[in-house]
Parts: sequence; C-alpha cells; structure tokens
Amino acid sequence: MRIRKAVIPAAGLGTRILPASKAVPKEMLPIVDKPAIQYIVEEAVDAGITDILIITNRGKAVIEDHFDHSVELENALREKERFSELETIEKIAKLANVMFLRQGETGGLGHAVLKAKTFVDNEPFAVLYGDDVIIGDTPAIGELAQAYEKYGLGVAGVQPVPIEEIGKYCSLEVEPIADRIMKVTDMIEKPSPYQVMSEYAILGRVILPPEIFDILNNIPKGANNELQLTDAMRVLARSKGMTGVQFSGKRYDMGNKLSYMQANVEMGLKNPSFGSQFRQYLKELTQKF
Repeated sequence: MRIRKAVIPAAGLGTRILPASKAVPKEMLPIVDKPAIQYIVEEAVDAGITDILIITNRGKAVIEDHFDHSVELENALREKERFSELETIEKIAKLANVMFLRQGETGGLGHAVLKAKTFVDNEPFAVLYGDDVIIGDTPAIGELAQAYEKYGLGVAGVQPVPIEEIGKYCSLEVEPIADRIMKVTDMIEKPSPYQVMSEYAILGRVILPPEIFDILNNIPKGANNELQLTDAMRVLARSKGMTGVQFSGKRYDMGNKLSYMQANVEMGLKNPSFGSQFRQYLKELTQKF
C-alpha cells in the first residue's frame, strides 16, 4: 500500500538549542535560506506523500504562517516584478495538503503520534521527527516507503551510532536481510551499556501501521513519565517484527548546535548562487585560526 500520509511532531520546547529557540521554534531556524521544517516537508512531498499533519504546541503558530499564503508579501513582490521570489513563496503554500494540530501538553513523542489517529484513518503512515533534517539525493522517507511496500511491516530509518553515544538514542536487535536492509526484532530506548543490542539506532524516520495506536493506548508511560513511541514500536517489533532501512541521506540534528552549524555550512557550500564564494571565504578564514 502506498504511503500517502505523514505526521511531523514539532511540539518540543527546543531546550537543547536555547536561547535561539526561546522566541523562535527550532523547526523554524533557517538552514541557509529555508527553515528546517521546510526541508522535512519537502522530503515527504518528494516521496509522494500528499497529506501532512504537523503536531505543534503553544508558541509555534509561526510554523502555520510559513506554510500559508502571505497575501501582502505576494502582492508586494508582484508589484515589484520580482517574479522569481514570488514563485518561491507561492510554492511553499502549495507543497501539499498541510494541516496542523496542537498537542496540548508535552506528553512525549508517543503522545504526539497518538493525537494523529483521526488524521491517519486506519492507513499506514510516515513519521518524520521534527528535530531531524535528512538531506540526500533520494528522500529518506521514500526509501522507507519502498521497504514497507515490499515487506508489509513497520519500518525504522536507522544508522549506526558510536557505541559510546548510543545511550542517547535507542539500540536495536537486528538481522541482515539485504544491502542496507535488516529485520528489527527488539529495541530499547536510551540503553545502559549492558543493554546495548547493536550499534544501530532509529534516527528521525519511521513508517508505522495503524495498529500502533492500539499499542500506544495500552502501554504505560516510559522515560520522563512520557508516552514513548519507541516503547510502542518495541511491542510491534517483538510481535511482528519491523524492517530497518539504513537510509542514504545525511542527518542533521536541529537540537544539536554543532550539527545545526554543519547543516548551514554544508548546504551553503552547495548553494548555486554563492557556494563557490563561500568555499573561498572558508579557505581564507581557516588559515587565520
């Protein structure tokens, strides 16, 4: 079954990147000239997803404004015959059928996903974590969607994580199936050293069957007294199994200041308008430090 719907949880407080996120949602922090969440929405659209639900919270109305028409700005650009910028702005409001829902409370990633039950309406759906921008030649969520169509199981986007860092993420029990494809039979959130199952962790992208909602409704709260999506996926992995896909793009963590800076530098170097000048600037700059 083709994946048509996506959920983007974007209700977090952004405490890891304070003070930048005090007044501006971290999802709206720019990578060169586009906010981070636009990269995520475009990834979903490039994978053929048509309906997107962004889960927000208080103080994040600016995200809704970004994906809406700005009549005053569009008219001003039209009057000044700045048609290239006008086309860019108008395209944002036409990317997909983008809807918004407030989480209402900070109850964890599982709680945010549970809020999307009515939107999903008994279909398999994609979840693109709002902290994670993944950039590559092929949309990461599209790679996961292909695996869902082939194997018919929930899919986790995975990458190897250094063992000394995996305690910040989750650890998966995996069995190789094909190149960059594996079966996931168990997982644990934020493992202690003796609980690590493998170096593979879920990073930012999953595709889930609708039965995940029944699981979320019946599991207890987990870490931080919040409803953890990983705990629900663990039930799924242990009962039916899931598919793991080592996606080909590069992930940038928008809650990590170094990763955010790397995203800006690397996308700046690729920018067709000023990439070559920027590269020369960086060469000259590094010689001074």
